[in-house]
Amino acid sequence: MRRFGQTIRLKPRKAGEYIRHHAAVWPGVLRMIKQCNISNYSIFFKDNMLFAYFEYTGYDFEGDMARMAADDETQKWWDVVKPLMEPLETRQHGEFWADMKEIFHLD
Repeated sequence: MRRFGQTIRLKPRKAGEYIRHHAAVWPGVLRMIKQCNISNYSIFFKDNMLFAYFEYTGYDFEGDMARMAADDETQKWWDVVKPLMEPLETRQHGEFWADMKEIFHLD
């Protein structure tokens, strides 16, 4: 199992809309997340910043993420929520959400 922490900024005045969408995530999107071996997924909000945490339990992360990205309903969901976000300038090439380095963990 791999743990992921990611962060991104919301565009000004878009927090309410983003939060409303996530109060009712589309069932097909939730199914795809689970089918792609992601669990224990949370998104936190503070000062127009988002922090996401999830655990990946599969064996081919890149393949599972490609499968998710190819899903029609997920693409439609992203068309709704991505315009509300503003990626960090310091993210790595190819990232939308910026991956964070885990520096401490306690079970």
